[in-house]
Amino acid sequence: MFRAMYDWVLRMSHHRHAMRTLAAVSFAESSFFPIPPDAMLVPMVLARRDQAYRIAAVCTVASILGGIFGYAIGYFLWDSVGQGLVRLYHMESKIETLRHGYDQYGAAIILLKGLTPIPFKLVTLASGFFAFNFPLFVILATITRAARFFIIAALLKRFGEPVQAFIEKRLNLFAWIFLALLVGGFALIALI
Repeated sequence: MFRAMYDWVLRMSHHRHAMRTLAAVSFAESSFFPIPPDAMLVPMVLARRDQAYRIAAVCTVASILGGIFGYAIGYFLWDSVGQGLVRLYHMESKIETLRHGYDQYGAAIILLKGLTPIPFKLVTLASGFFAFNFPLFVILATITRAARFFIIAALLKRFGEPVQAFIEKRLNLFAWIFLALLVGGFALIALI
């Protein structure tokens, strides 16, 4: 299953709509979609290392725009949309704890959680809901998302061939680790 998906993404990385698809996934992940863009970013950079930084830039810009959309959902549509997303991720009991965290450590929360497998949409929705300083939110989101995607792109560009061989040899293991990190991110949020 994972091999077919990996091969499909590698083939799609050369498709004329590859960048648009990556942008759509990056945008959606920052506002409402549960799958991180790394699932497309890594295979795309491995397939097109000569365009690693362009791919990272598309991923970053789309993620920031999606983050702004997520912020708007939290700020303007909390009652009609935001609460539904919080219920979907079983975060109802964590909102007040998160509010106190935002009051004291909002900037650090945005910077740290933007680098982790914890879904960024939870940060963007909470930032809007708690009316975190919007210009500061955009600056912090830009720093953390650019760091995450450009570090991945730089490492894959530099060490791509051996990394690709290593990943392809152990694809199922990496896919399960990726899924475990994704589930672990949601579980960590539930514990906070």
